[in-house]
Amino acid sequence: MNRAPLIVHTDWSRAWGGQEIRSLTELREMKKLGFRVGMIVREDSELARRGLQEDIPVHFIDFSSKFKLSAWRDLLRLIRRLQPAVVNTHSSEDSWMAGCVARLCRVPLVIKTRHVLAPISSSFSYNIFFDVIFACSESIAAQLVKQGVKSEKIVVQSTGIDEKRFQFSSRERAEIRSRYNIDDQDILVGNVAFIRHYKGHEFIVRTAATMPEKYKFMIVGGGDSLSELEADIARAGVEDRFILTGHREDPERFFSAMDIIFFSSYETEGISQSFIQGLLYGLPLLTCKTPSLMEPLEHVGAYRTIDYDDVEAAGRGLLELSSHLVRDEAAVARQRQAIAGKYGLKTMVETIVRVYGEHGVHLET
Repeated sequence: MNRAPLIVHTDWSRAWGGQEIRSLTELREMKKLGFRVGMIVREDSELARRGLQEDIPVHFIDFSSKFKLSAWRDLLRLIRRLQPAVVNTHSSEDSWMAGCVARLCRVPLVIKTRHVLAPISSSFSYNIFFDVIFACSESIAAQLVKQGVKSEKIVVQSTGIDEKRFQFSSRERAEIRSRYNIDDQDILVGNVAFIRHYKGHEFIVRTAATMPEKYKFMIVGGGDSLSELEADIARAGVEDRFILTGHREDPERFFSAMDIIFFSSYETEGISQSFIQGLLYGLPLLTCKTPSLMEPLEHVGAYRTIDYDDVEAAGRGLLELSSHLVRDEAAVARQRQAIAGKYGLKTMVETIVRVYGEHGVHLET
């Protein structure tokens, strides 16, 4: 019988986005190392579906409300039965419930991962329930401390990106540009993100309406706000210069087709996974001054920062970045090395294993 430590992640969410990708990535990587893994999620969640596909045990608890007593009872029974070495929570409701139950059941290591830069309602649960808080950016860590979370509990670790997967391909550039009728003289401005209001895609649309005809725009991603974005594009009259690919499981191929990245998120972001993915390609970058997104820029060559909603500055930034379209392979290699060293998958896994070990959770050798 495999008696390796059991790592369990919990999540309230039914959707699919950066937070859920982080959970599944950690479980996948810990499983590769030899840990036992599992997840506690709501029924019909995308995490459950994908976890089962990867042969990760999935357990269901109704995290819809922390005031549901039957859910607390079921969770208590489940944690007692599973006897995990680590419980790692992610959303608000599951963090209150699983954090509290894990503490009551004396789970050796209880972790909360904080994904977004937004005020917390209270520092109580952070300080009482959790041994470690993984903050996905320095800005998130600073905000938690400002609101009363004990700094010694916080470990900054963004979601690690697989640098082997995200790298430029001239073949894929040609294939994608041909598929969407992007000519060689066109300048393709791209964005990869789930389509949600705080991703700021409407800002990209309004900027597109001010740009010369050779500037084409592509948004790779799906989401609940897709129909609203389509309406924004129609109102701006740029349907002929805007490409919406919908959700893609292969975003790495689309980065290769782009000439400039326009990252328009304006609130709540940690260090977005697609942001780091794009930086691995060494493309010129236009980004809003969202605090967490400023952190990796010390490693970036060609970039401009703008305030959200400043269409004039955005247009000017795209024009300026258009002078940096010729790839300098040596500069790109230096940028990739720096970004991968700090934000790569290997770094994230090493940090997690180190934190586990510091709290007595480790594989037998």
